[in-house]
Amino acid sequence: MEQIVIVDENDNMIGEEEKEKCHDGNGILHRAFLAMVFTDKGKLILTKRSNTKRLWPGFWDGSVASHVFLGEDYEQASQRRLQQEIDLHTDDVEYLSKFHYKVGYRNIGTEHEICAITKVKSVDVARINLNRDEISDMRVISLQELKVDCDTNGNIYTPWLKLAVEHVSKMNYKDLTE
Repeated sequence: MEQIVIVDENDNMIGEEEKEKCHDGNGILHRAFLAMVFTDKGKLILTKRSNTKRLWPGFWDGSVASHVFLGEDYEQASQRRLQQEIDLHTDDVEYLSKFHYKVGYRNIGTEHEICAITKVKSVDVARINLNRDEISDMRVISLQELKVDCDTNGNIYTPWLKLAVEHVSKMNYKDLTE
């Protein structure tokens, strides 16, 4: 069983817990991240969650989203999962910000997270190799187009992606992609 970092409301670590237990019932507050990988043309790589995922299977997500292990910071956790999920090996992960949210999925479980947003820029999409156990599909989209689509077709996106898009839409798009 994977152990992930659990935290208080101020993102202070208070211990570790099994990932599945953190998602049971009302959820246990834990650290997570959403990595936004931008192509060399400034578009965001979106991935579709595998249909085998417990929470939000088949939903469109950021490039990679996952949890933080003991001893990792948000950038290190992002690097680890970028390698595992899309075969992207990079040291160019930049922390942008974080937000707190809690949302349930049907009667199956809950995400209760301090979610960091990290970014990687100028990636050649041809370098991406999907781990099909984690991801069923991929597409690229501009942040502006994604924000509009989240507003009109929000039911196809994970809640943390919609929150991250709302958060980064207040930043300068040019700074995010260049």
